Amino acid sequence: MYPDHIPQRAVEVHQPTPIPSQVAHSAPVVPVQPGHVPAVASIVLPDGRVVTGYAIDAVRPEPVTAKPAVSRAAVNVALAGVGFLAVCGGLLLLTSFIAALTAFIGQLIILAAVIFGGWIAVQVLSGSGHKGGTTVNIRRAVFKRNHFHG
Repeated sequence: MYPDHIPQRAVEVHQPTPIPSQVAHSAPVVPVQPGHVPAVASIVLPDGRVVTGYAIDAVRPEPVTAKPAVSRAAVNVALAGVGFLAVCGGLLLLTSFIAALTAFIGQLIILAAVIFGGWIAVQVLSGSGHKGGTTVNIRRAVFKRNHFHG
């Protein structure tokens, strides 16, 4: 039944210990009758059959305990507090935004001043060549424009 390469193990069988009858039935068993005998109801079905059975009371849910009333003043105070905190938070965000925007615009102005000032400094301090601007020889331009050949 088992392959030869699998070792076989010994099997232990445990038998249940019986309980003596004196211990199991120490108290006598007495049938208990219900407090009242439920009424038997019979219903005649449309096809003529009769169904007989006990009427069962519908299960009623536990009564709901009434919640304590909350005063309108407490609700109004709570809503006012939430509204006040929302307005304060919005104003804080708005002030932070305005401060950041002001700092950004200031940095852009400083950056433009540095770039423009650097360009002016390069133009003023450059000493090589002509002093700036375009030099035009008016006589040659007039001759070339009027086609005078000489």
